[in-house]
Amino acid sequence: MLDRKISVIIIDDHPIVIEGLKSLLNGNPEIDITGTFTTGKEAVLLLKKEYPDIILLDINLPDVNGIDLCREIKTLVPEAKILALSNHTERNIILQMLSNGANGYLLKNISRQELLKAINAVRNGEIYFSSEINEIIAKPTRYELQGVPKLTKREQQVLYLIAEGKTTQEMGDQLNVSPLTIETHRRNLHYKFKVKNAAELIMAATRCKLL
Repeated sequence: MLDRKISVIIIDDHPIVIEGLKSLLNGNPEIDITGTFTTGKEAVLLLKKEYPDIILLDINLPDVNGIDLCREIKTLVPEAKILALSNHTERNIILQMLSNGANGYLLKNISRQELLKAINAVRNGEIYFSSEINEIIAKPTRYELQGVPKLTKREQQVLYLIAEGKTTQEMGDQLNVSPLTIETHRRNLHYKFKVKNAAELIMAATRCKLL
C-alpha cells in the first residue's frame, strides 16, 4: 500500500473520453485524479505549478501535437510518468512517443484492469504497452534480432536507466562515472541491438525480455 495516493492528470481533447477514464479510475483508493484538460496549453500551465505522478496523454490535441507535448512535459516534470493514450497503432508514432519520454503506450479501448496495471507498472519504473501494442512491437522488423545480445553488468545498468528516461548526466551521477563513459555504453548498446536511438533500443530490449 502506498503512503499517499497516486496523482493522475488526464489530457484528451474529447470530454467523453475524459469522463470514461475518470469512471475507470474513480473508486480506486490509491488514485487521485488531480486535473483533466482538453488542451495542451491548459495542462502546461498546471504542470508549471504542480507535479503529478502519472499523466495520461492523448496524441491528437487541438492546440499542440501530443508527441511534442510529451517532450515538453518531461522537461517540466522529469519525474512524471507519461502514458500515451491513442487510437494510433503506427509503429513510427509509438517510437516517437517513447523517444520523447513516454513510459508506456495504451490504446483507448483499454480495460479498467489493464489501465490500473499500466499505472502501477510505470509508477514502479517499468515501460508498459497495452496488449495490442505489444503485438505490434512483436512483429518482425528490420531491427529484429537473431539472438539476445550479451550485455556487461554496466551495460545492463545503463539499459535500465535509459528505460527509466534518465539523462546521460543523471546516469553518470547515479553510477558514479563520467558522462563520456555513459555515452560509450550507449553506443555499445545501440551496436549490440542494431538500433539507432533510445526508443528502438527499449523496444528491442523488451522483445528480448531484458526489460
